[in-house]
Amino acid sequence: MGELDLGQIIGNAWHLVFEGFEAGHEGHREALTTLGNGYLGVRGAAPEGGPFSYAGMYLAGVYNRVRAKSADEMLLEEHMVNAPNCLPLDLRLAGGQWWSEGGLAVVRERRVLDLKRAVLERRLLLEGADRRRLEVVQTRFASMAEPHLLALETIITALGWGGVVEVRSGIDAGVRNANLPERAQGSDVHLADRTATGCPGPDVPPDAASVVEVETTQSLIRIAAAYRTHVAPAAAGSEDGRKGTFHFRTLRLSLEAGTAVRITKTVAVVTSRDRAIASPETGARAVLARAGGDFDALLAAHEEAWRRELRPFLVEIDAPVQVRLVLNLHIFHLLQTLTHHTAELDAGVTARGLHGEGYRGHVFWDELFVLPVLTSRTPDVARSVIEYRWRRLPAARHAAAAEGLAGAKFPWQSGSDGTEETPKWLYNDRSGRWVRDHSHMQVHSGLAVAFNAWQYFQATGNKIWLLQKGAELVIEVARFFRSLADPDQRDGRYHLRGVVGPDEYHTGYPGRDKPGLDDNAYTNVMAAWVCSQAAGIMSFLHGSERAGLMERLGVTDEEIAGWAHIGTAMYVPFHSDGVISQFEGYGDLKELDWEHYRDTYGDIERLDLILEAEDDATNCYKLAKQADVLMLPYLLGHEGLTATLQRLQYGFTQEQLNRTIEYYLARTAHGSTLSRVAHASVLAGLDPDRAWDSFREALDADLDDTQHGTTRAGIHLGAMGGTIDVVQRSFAGLRFSGDTILFAPNLPTGLRGLAFEVLYRGHRLRVNLKDGHMSIASAPGDAGPITVHVSGHDVVLPPGRTRQFPLPVRAPGVAAS
Repeated sequence: MGELDLGQIIGNAWHLVFEGFEAGHEGHREALTTLGNGYLGVRGAAPEGGPFSYAGMYLAGVYNRVRAKSADEMLLEEHMVNAPNCLPLDLRLAGGQWWSEGGLAVVRERRVLDLKRAVLERRLLLEGADRRRLEVVQTRFASMAEPHLLALETIITALGWGGVVEVRSGIDAGVRNANLPERAQGSDVHLADRTATGCPGPDVPPDAASVVEVETTQSLIRIAAAYRTHVAPAAAGSEDGRKGTFHFRTLRLSLEAGTAVRITKTVAVVTSRDRAIASPETGARAVLARAGGDFDALLAAHEEAWRRELRPFLVEIDAPVQVRLVLNLHIFHLLQTLTHHTAELDAGVTARGLHGEGYRGHVFWDELFVLPVLTSRTPDVARSVIEYRWRRLPAARHAAAAEGLAGAKFPWQSGSDGTEETPKWLYNDRSGRWVRDHSHMQVHSGLAVAFNAWQYFQATGNKIWLLQKGAELVIEVARFFRSLADPDQRDGRYHLRGVVGPDEYHTGYPGRDKPGLDDNAYTNVMAAWVCSQAAGIMSFLHGSERAGLMERLGVTDEEIAGWAHIGTAMYVPFHSDGVISQFEGYGDLKELDWEHYRDTYGDIERLDLILEAEDDATNCYKLAKQADVLMLPYLLGHEGLTATLQRLQYGFTQEQLNRTIEYYLARTAHGSTLSRVAHASVLAGLDPDRAWDSFREALDADLDDTQHGTTRAGIHLGAMGGTIDVVQRSFAGLRFSGDTILFAPNLPTGLRGLAFEVLYRGHRLRVNLKDGHMSIASAPGDAGPITVHVSGHDVVLPPGRTRQFPLPVRAPGVAAS
């Protein structure tokens, strides 16, 4: 567990409240109060700045490379860029120091993130050295109505005195990427100031627009930020200034006792990657001009657009207020990162959202946990992030060809162009040594891409997209694994050698210098799945559609037969007692003395670094950083995994699966926030109450910063999306299968009721579970009827109708069917 933020107040399921100031928690609070709209994200930093403030702004898809030195090796690293700081708004009493420099002391502070309005409010009482006090109320939002627009309103009131206050409002173009937990090994400068030189001075109209423009140092992306500061009643005067890369305007205000003065700062951000612009500067000016200066009107437009964005994602649960708050917070941050504005961009699912620089803003496999939520609510957004992968197929094909393989090899970490961005080295603070990072050997990232593409088609039935893009993703991944698979004449099966599975604590065998494992069960089973799926797509298509796809992709009948064969002949390792083995030889490893390491170190989520510092290695032990084998029932379901293994001619039973689940639950260190998500999901079909406990732990990952300070570098988007998905996938038991939508409800005791909406093949479905019954209502529409399968019963559901089902009562350890 992380150190709890004692300033956090919980009393409303839609308000995240922080009382007072805690320097040690400021980075954590900034990440949790980030505001975004899918185009950009701005951390909840204090506008006046200060030594504990980190005002990051991140633009989806904007990356830059810099040189960095790791283990005496000079490398090129790609980072999501920290864009110019658009927040600065500072105050000072006439003749005094600026607030940011200690000229005003904070007597009282309260921050409220309103999740229902996507608005951050901050209330303060400030006091000068002469005891004069100011009441300050700040309200800000990143507009969901206009994705390029940010707005900050500051209302100041002099309490019992009158006089002059100065306001400094501007943009800092000289920001650096300094939010990573580890110290930068190379340059953290990604921006060059390209702001046109003017003639700063007095008598500038106070609310005239100014533009600050920068360019990334390697990718040469231009970013323009136009800003305007309006004061009511009007400012007594203003003056433009510049200190290095900080461009600002100082306004002089005459305050009367008890009379509020309203300062409105609006900012428009446009980049050279955007469409329908002549240039970033003219585009930013145009956004600002169209927006106007009425803060209340801008706020009303934003709130209406946010209401529409949020509505399909609302999940109603009959549970304690903290559970409801955190689930709402997860929905909120998912929608600060991925919205209908994202669908207009070339951007993937960044592991840490648009909230910080953790993992350098790279794209991993987190979409596997996020896309089920998007696909079933905003399929256009889901499609856009899948197409981020499709546009990088040439890079993935090149990566496979470089290893003498066919098809497409997707990278473990991706950024701007789809090349492998995984760091080569990891620094261990405990030992003071650099350690080789072999996580790039996780070739299963491509399996996630194919799985997501197929799930999108299952949910939408979008056959045109399948023909144009989706089938190509599945087929190219199948080609890669067919060429990687090694047939063994002795057992008649295919093997995958020299890979790494989802558990990054195992990257090789004890005593063997060459990294890589043989026959990771997750990779092998999902490789069999993708090969079967590729063959299945070709069987599903007919006539000119099939012929056209075969011609365009060069698919042959022999190749289709090869995929089908691998789908029934892939090797899967088992322990002697029938438990699925994480990889070949896992059962020969030593057991870890878990009690010893917990007693010695307390937190053992980074067992890899602990053991390396002891001149030992996680490769020697039966343990896991995160769910590995258990990702199989997470993705395929209990019945789906059993059926897949039976298709592979393994007589696998539910009882074996139950024992497999228990075996790995006892050996997982939860070094990834995704781990408890998967465990909650697989436990739901076995023991819903234990699943609820794991779900509660997954919920707390970012709010309580259980990864010990990592949330300050950005929220964990996969875990947030995954917890929402657990509610629908596991507790409601939702899965898609062609024209049938399946439910196998597993409500735990702690969850007394549940309601949510999903889209499925043209139907908007309202799902409600409460008081022993489940109702599924389809909104009126013109889609064809679908089949609903609930706990073994099939019914046909046309649009505009409702079906009722009794919730099954099961004994613990018996999975829902």
